[in-house]
This record gives sequence, C-alpha cells and structure tokens, in this order.
Amino acid sequence: MQFRTRAIHVGQKHDATTGAIVPPIHLASTFVQPDASMSAEYDYARTASPTRRNFETTLAALDNGTRALAFASGMAATHCVTQLLVPGDHIVTGTDIYGGTWRLFHKVLAQHGITLTAVDTCDTDAVARAVTPATRLIWVESPGNPLLSITDIAACAEIAQRSGALLACDNTIATPVLSRPLDLGADIVMHSATKYLGGHSDLLGGALVVRDAELGKKLHWMQNATGGVMGPLESFLCSRGVKTLELRVLAQSATALALAAWLQSHPRVAKVHYPGLASHPGHARAAGQMSGGFGGIVSFEVAGDVALARKVVESTKLFQLAVSLGAVESLIELPAVMSHGSYEPAARRAVGIADGLIRLSVGLEACEDLRADLAAALG
Repeated sequence: MQFRTRAIHVGQKHDATTGAIVPPIHLASTFVQPDASMSAEYDYARTASPTRRNFETTLAALDNGTRALAFASGMAATHCVTQLLVPGDHIVTGTDIYGGTWRLFHKVLAQHGITLTAVDTCDTDAVARAVTPATRLIWVESPGNPLLSITDIAACAEIAQRSGALLACDNTIATPVLSRPLDLGADIVMHSATKYLGGHSDLLGGALVVRDAELGKKLHWMQNATGGVMGPLESFLCSRGVKTLELRVLAQSATALALAAWLQSHPRVAKVHYPGLASHPGHARAAGQMSGGFGGIVSFEVAGDVALARKVVESTKLFQLAVSLGAVESLIELPAVMSHGSYEPAARRAVGIADGLIRLSVGLEACEDLRADLAAALG
C-alpha cells in the first residue's frame, strides 16, 4: 500500500463488536486476566493499551520500522534512548538541534557521568573525528532546528556501525512523509508527535521507531520501567492526525518553499534558511535523501538589530507568536529567547543561532495570505 493508504488503514481496523469505522478510545488503566499467569495481551496500561498500540502500529508502518513506542512527550522519548547509556558512555550530537534536547544532553546527562561532543553534523568528517571508544550514541537532527541544516544520515549510519554506536535521528521536521531515516541506516527515529503527527496543536506526545526488534524490546522495557507513556486520548488524536499527515506536509512544504523564495528577495531580509532553496548549502543533500518537499519550517534573519526582529514577530496576525511547530496554524517565534532559550547564549551564537533569527512554522492557510501577513510585518 502507498503511504497515505497505510496512514489510514494500518493499525486502524474497525471495531469488531459494534462495526464502528473508527477504533474506540480505551481509557481502562487495568485489564481483567483469564488466569493468574498474566498471559493476556494487555494487563496494565503503562505496559500497553489498545489505543496506544493502534497508533504505534500505524507509525511503525509509516517509518518502515519493526516497532514504534509512543511517549508522553518528545523529550520523554529522547530521554528513554539516553537511558540505554551508563556512566562513562559518550554521545556525539549536532549543534543545530532542538533546545530541549540540547538541555537534556548538556545539563542533565552530564550530572550522570555521560560525556558529550557537539559538532556540525553536516561535516561527516567532524562526526567521525568526534567518535571515541566510549561513544555509544550518535544523535542527529535533519533538517536541524532552527537553522534547517541537512545531515547525511547514511554517512552517519556508516560511522555509527563502524564504532559500535547507535544512530538516532530526530525526524520531527521532515516526518516520514519526506524522510525515512531507518531506510538510510539509522537505528532509531524520534518524533515529537506534538508537531506534525498530531498536527492540530491539541496534544503532547513523542515516539520512537526502530529497525531492530531486539532494540525495540530494550526500549519498551525501559519505557515500561520509567513510565513516560502516551495516554489513550493523545494516542487517539495521533491516529487521527496521521491519516492526513501526507496531505498536510506536502501542502505546507509547497507553501514554505514559496515563502522562502519570496523572503530571499525581500530587501529587509538578510538571510533565509530553507533547504529547498538552491542557495542553501545542504540543498543537494536534502534533495537526495528527502522526497516530496523540504518541510514546512523556514528561518530567516532581518536586516537590522534584534529589536526589529522582535517587532516583526510581534506584528504578524496570521502567524501567531508561539513555540512549537507542525500544526495547521502558522506560528512565528524568536528561537534565541523561545524554543532555544535553554542554550547558553555564547554557545547559541557560536553555532549560528543569531539573537534576531526568526523561525516560521508554515500552516495550511493560503500562501497569499501568509505572504501578505509577513509583508505587513516587515514593512
């Protein structure tokens, strides 16, 4: 089946009892057992629940994985991966990554004896040089957040395999519509399900998808032991959201490309970050490992000081000033003080996240209306 058909039908069988076309939400926290052996498919909702299982089945099919696990948030999913590590282990990660991931890696894991090297993962030689005998995890994000950098996932997978490390890829911005890192050799894919998978700004969630069934068992054991699972209502909303995922992402990508091209020619815009532009340093690589589009996120810098950038984000009407991304509503923000405020200021500036950088999450509004909104704010 094609992607959009799988998104609608895999894991979403009609209810056998009533014939309801949409599987019901199972809110039960515990399940009656046929005997004391605890041999039933479900026993306690932290371990597994029917509604969460439905969403996980769908997502595993979309990412071409053997198993998916749904979490209470994207950070809970990321944290679960790091719980495979022990004191003395080492992580190689990127510099253009989500602020919450940066905080977890740099400020939380360091307290537990896990070391970290952050490099520009667009430079695969730099990734290879950063690997040590203690490296157990390489964590990449492509496209990166908020600079939309593009990492060669297949090349990083080869580095990870040679070193005996796992390669995990945050695929939140690309989604499985545009990129499937497991097919490129990654071991783990992470999604903030809050974003495109849910797609309607009404849920909080995260997910992991794996190639290897044994790795899936380890991560499920850790998830069950620590308890950061997605609830049944959020699981239901994610299942509903992924049914329109391909249609939404393709439409948002087309509008984002048009806006990026327009911004690039605007006299008040100094720089545009969007991998769909031929001027983007990762354009050729993105065209090779993404299909259908380049995503719905555009970042740009205005010509002027930080005060002007702040005025722009506070002046738009359709682009609403808020963190997060990937929903049907268009959003605008200043990463330096919002989504990436957890970076140390010097570290943030050192990796190119300027104080005046503006990030757009392009929604499903008409492109002409969004362009007019930006034009008014820039004017």
